[in-house]
Amino acid sequence: MTKAAPVCIFLFLLACNTTKNNTLSSYGINPYQYSVQKKITAINGAVVSAHPLASKVGVEILKQGGNAVDAAIATQLALAVVYPQAGNLGGGGFFVARLANGELVSIDYREMAPGKAHRDMYIDADGKARTDKSQDGHLSSGVPGTVAGLFSSHQYAKLSFDKLIQPAIDLAEKGFAITEKEARSFNGLQDALKKYNSVTPVFAIETLPGGRQEWKAGDTLIQNDLANTLKRIRDNGAPGFYEGETARLIAEEMKRGGGIITLEDLKNYKAKKREPHVFNYKNYRIVGMPMPSSGGLLLHQMMKMIENRNISAMGFLSPQAMQLMVEAERRAFADRAKYMGDADFYKVPVDMLCSDKYLQERMFNYDLAKATPSTIIQPGIVPGYESEETTHLSVIDKDGNAVAVTTTLNDSYGSKTVVGGAGFFMNDEMDDFSIKPGTPNMYGAVGGEANSIKAGKRMLSSMSPTIVLKDNYPFLVVGTPGGTTIPTSVFQTIVDIIEFNMSTEDAVWKAKFHHQWLPDEIAVERAVPEAAREALRKMGYTVIDRGPIGRTEVIKILPDKKIEAVADVRGEDDAEGW
Repeated sequence: MTKAAPVCIFLFLLACNTTKNNTLSSYGINPYQYSVQKKITAINGAVVSAHPLASKVGVEILKQGGNAVDAAIATQLALAVVYPQAGNLGGGGFFVARLANGELVSIDYREMAPGKAHRDMYIDADGKARTDKSQDGHLSSGVPGTVAGLFSSHQYAKLSFDKLIQPAIDLAEKGFAITEKEARSFNGLQDALKKYNSVTPVFAIETLPGGRQEWKAGDTLIQNDLANTLKRIRDNGAPGFYEGETARLIAEEMKRGGGIITLEDLKNYKAKKREPHVFNYKNYRIVGMPMPSSGGLLLHQMMKMIENRNISAMGFLSPQAMQLMVEAERRAFADRAKYMGDADFYKVPVDMLCSDKYLQERMFNYDLAKATPSTIIQPGIVPGYESEETTHLSVIDKDGNAVAVTTTLNDSYGSKTVVGGAGFFMNDEMDDFSIKPGTPNMYGAVGGEANSIKAGKRMLSSMSPTIVLKDNYPFLVVGTPGGTTIPTSVFQTIVDIIEFNMSTEDAVWKAKFHHQWLPDEIAVERAVPEAAREALRKMGYTVIDRGPIGRTEVIKILPDKKIEAVADVRGEDDAEGW
């Protein structure tokens, strides 16, 4: 195993509690002193995720004889402990895999509207959309799907579930040292914790010893309620979450705070195995997630709209390449707004939207000299808001099993509500529905009928876990958080590697941009050259600065079958391998 320098950022964290965790110490993981690693080249397998402890757990599971699915499950469970703002038990997500036997798998464990949900549940007597109710607190939560998804994917694993969950239990029960960024995040959360919680959660400053008024880097976070929740899952399987004590705690928390999730909603939740969204791009085969994720279809549309336009000759971040990609993004997102939703409830015309004839027609008014205003692109309804606080992990093993998983609570810390006695945050995914079709929410986005609220329906998502195959073998495993910027970030990362022949780290770390039809503007990271911005403005585009776009996690398989794993520098994301 070789490491590329200088790409290791060391965060040596010492906590007051240095008691060793049995499972973790046997794996050589010290949760009180660890480092962040941005790139690694490995032979036997690799994991890239949003937190170094989770990535390390995943790789150790590979070393213990697990495959990529085992590692993905263990990494997700660890993230539920060490990355509470997005790693989740109270949320949901999507799983995409290419197995060693060539089988392609996708599992939908997106959250679901409770049985008492209805189309106008966030509209008050005056007809006003109550985004305060759909974005924070108990009423904003959909029925969580993560635990069901973990057990659904476990059928493709090798190790017992209790082995995969034990590191997470140890991390919760015996604690881990938080980073400076995590301390700042907890400190900034205090007002919301007081407002939206009926029981004081462990993240509140009231739990700190000696009356201290803020969290600090190196503090040990111990989560006993969460450890007990994980133990019930270990001992009873999925019913240990969706029935019994944990279900009772969730239902009681909902009742205390005016939420509508019931015991029946929890018991009836099922993860769904779906047919992956697969398409060809030049000599590559791209495998993504189908509805209710818009990611696979959007990526298909964008890639096909640029396929025959010689983008490789234009160059990375050239005005010409940026313009072409922006115009593809604009058209795909216009279609997302009008046509996409939960296919179990709304007939999404997938075949039409990705047919070659249709996509050629979509670009008929593309002009390489000027912007095509969104007002003349096919009319549709702008997608509902999805927060950028999501998380992605990419995994591969020595046998060629490849897994891409993206999960979310929606907003950072979801609904800001911790289930009393259970120790985890609930999601606020109900805001990803169109809470009032045609009316802007607080973010200026509106939604359409395809994504309106209905009991049992799953809200539309932008999550885009993706696997790229070359010669029918994994070439890239890629994904990112970022709300509506997810599909465009995955699109740009793949184009950077395939068309611009960029190194994996440059494709991940260098500047990104985004257009989503409306608002009619290109959002760019600050590193986008001023010359490119000015050229785009002269074409008629509105160009705005914004903060970091996504936190992309990429694994690339090299020609000699070595594994290159790269974590994004935009966060404390970590790449591990062996």
